[in-house]
Amino acid sequence: MTPKDFSTLRDLLRYAVTRFNAAQLFFGHGTANAFDEAAYLLLHTLKLPIDKLDPFLDAKLLPEEIEAILNVIERRATERLPAAYITNEAWLGHYRFYVDQRTIVPRSFIAELIPEQFSPWVSNAEEVTDILELCTGSGCLAIMMADAFSNAQIDAVDISPDALEVARRNVADYGLEDRINLVDSDLYTQLASKKYDLIISNPPYVNADSMTKLPEEYRREPQIALAGGADGMDLVRKIVDGARSRLKPQGVLMVEIGNERDYAEAAFADLDLTWLSTSAGDDMVFLLTADQLKPKKKK
Repeated sequence: MTPKDFSTLRDLLRYAVTRFNAAQLFFGHGTANAFDEAAYLLLHTLKLPIDKLDPFLDAKLLPEEIEAILNVIERRATERLPAAYITNEAWLGHYRFYVDQRTIVPRSFIAELIPEQFSPWVSNAEEVTDILELCTGSGCLAIMMADAFSNAQIDAVDISPDALEVARRNVADYGLEDRINLVDSDLYTQLASKKYDLIISNPPYVNADSMTKLPEEYRREPQIALAGGADGMDLVRKIVDGARSRLKPQGVLMVEIGNERDYAEAAFADLDLTWLSTSAGDDMVFLLTADQLKPKKKK
């Protein structure tokens, strides 16, 4: 196809949907189908509001605009890059974040719980002064928590210097450098001795078998941000264990584990995990309190 074969946004939208379906693309980084993905990419390329498609459908496009859109369509179809890596942006709720291939595309069910300040598990958001986020990636959850907990200082940790560079850009974009401390650390290893009201993590949790079956789009992301070992719980075990000495007496730990509930319950059979409700159900995020993590007294 050439630019001369198209005239309007409607023409290109139809073509993009057909091209994406024919290529059997996977949609899991912000959209759920070829139409939504195509609409987003086209509107973004034209620098139009991404929530207003209809007013522009029959607008005549300039040749250079058509060429730019065709390049984006072809890149998505042939390279199978997540759309976020093409547009260098990702959205969680109404928050926009910069993203590139140095970090995983932001997506988290914990993000759904932040606007409600983790109620009822956090009784008074104003009393939350210290938050730790492990495996921060692009820094998205740390930024959202800084908004939700206005009195909190946040330590946001990642083992990847590349990911932390992306997080640093996002933290600066939101003007939160004085409240979010980015730490290059393998979980707790480089942290000062400190206790937290909240410890939050969306760590690598994909089990080894599932890693071999990931769609191409997920293979374009840093694999260190996905792979969680044989049962997906390698880092989760370390996170839970380390939280025992890092939580304040009324502190809470929340960990996102995707579709790995069975593995999580097997790994922590001695703990009564509380499963939090999200848009995907009640098996994506678990919670443990400081009391639950206290070492059991020997009889």
